[in-house]
Amino acid sequence: MKFRTTLLLIGSVALFGASCNKQTTTAPGANANTATKSDATPDPFAATRGVFAKDCQSCHGVDGKGGPVKLDDGTRLKVPSFREGHALRHPDSDFRKQIVEGGDGMPAFKSKLSQQQIDDLIKFIRQEFQGGITPPAEKSAEKKM
Repeated sequence: MKFRTTLLLIGSVALFGASCNKQTTTAPGANANTATKSDATPDPFAATRGVFAKDCQSCHGVDGKGGPVKLDDGTRLKVPSFREGHALRHPDSDFRKQIVEGGDGMPAFKSKLSQQQIDDLIKFIRQEFQGGITPPAEKSAEKKM
C-alpha cells in the first residue's frame, strides 16, 4: 500500500511539474479566443461615413429614412428615403447625377465632393440602407432618346 501511495505521489508531482512548465502566449486574465483589434476587419466605409455625416445626414437622417426637413432658410422639404420606394429603382447613374447636380431642394455637390467620394457614397447607400442590393441596370442610350 505504501508503495502505491508513493508511486501515485511521484506521478502526480511529475504531472504537476510538467503542466507548470507550459508557457502561455496570452496575458494573464486574457481570453485566448478573443480577437485582438489587429485581427478585426477594418470598416471599408469609415471615410465615407464621415462624408455622409457631414454632408448628407442632416437631411437624409442617420438611418437614411429621409422625411420632412426644415432648412436653415426656412424652406421645407420632403426628403426621400434611401431604404424604399424609387431610391431602390434608380441606377447608380441617377444617384450620381442627383449628387453632382442637385435639384428638388438638394444642393449640388460637384464642387464639394470628388468623383471617388461620390462613388463611395453610392456604394455606402446601397450597402447600408438598401441591404447590398444589386442596383438596377443602367438605362441604355436608345431608351433615353
